[in-house]
Amino acid sequence: MSLTYRNKSATWIAAGMLTGLVGLTGCSEEKGIATDERPTTTASSVGSQGQKGEDSGDSSSSQPGASAADQSTAEAAVAEWVTAVIKGQSKDACLLMGEATSESSPAQAASPERCDGTTPEGREIVENVERFRETFTPEPPTDDPKVQVSQVAATGDTVVVPAEQITVDGQTLHKIILSHSTGVEAEQLDVNVESTKIQDAWYVTNLDLNIG
Repeated sequence: MSLTYRNKSATWIAAGMLTGLVGLTGCSEEKGIATDERPTTTASSVGSQGQKGEDSGDSSSSQPGASAADQSTAEAAVAEWVTAVIKGQSKDACLLMGEATSESSPAQAASPERCDGTTPEGREIVENVERFRETFTPEPPTDDPKVQVSQVAATGDTVVVPAEQITVDGQTLHKIILSHSTGVEAEQLDVNVESTKIQDAWYVTNLDLNIG
């Protein structure tokens, strides 16, 4: 998963979010818009998903490197990822990330080994994920954030979700990120989360922040 950032004129409280996440590099491209839409998706509690995956036989948990969270749709994966980031569940967030297809490699899901915070690479990934936490957290914060992702148009196995269509406790992610920045007007900030289908499960493959 990669972080695409353009125009570094703004000052961010969570300055670490300018660092790409190690070992999970992807591409950020402008996508065409199709007409299919899906209903609003609400994230489940990622912290309790281990029991969910074991008891329910969730098919997404059988995929290589997949977490036990809901990855049945792009919207669900994005909602789960944002929830995990806000709750400080860095390993869960890492397991929800993947690498989109590129000219040199096929799409690849994160592995438990890569997301293990005990290895040098794993520690760096987890630390970078943790840097998003403050930037994604609304005021006032809650112990159990309610994240929803509304209808999004898809292009094949890739979905790009604008931050305006992601809400945390009723506030858009766009508004929340803006509140944690200085010198940026609302119309200047463009944030999109990309999700890609990898072996029948959806993963977050890019976070694109553009200040124009």
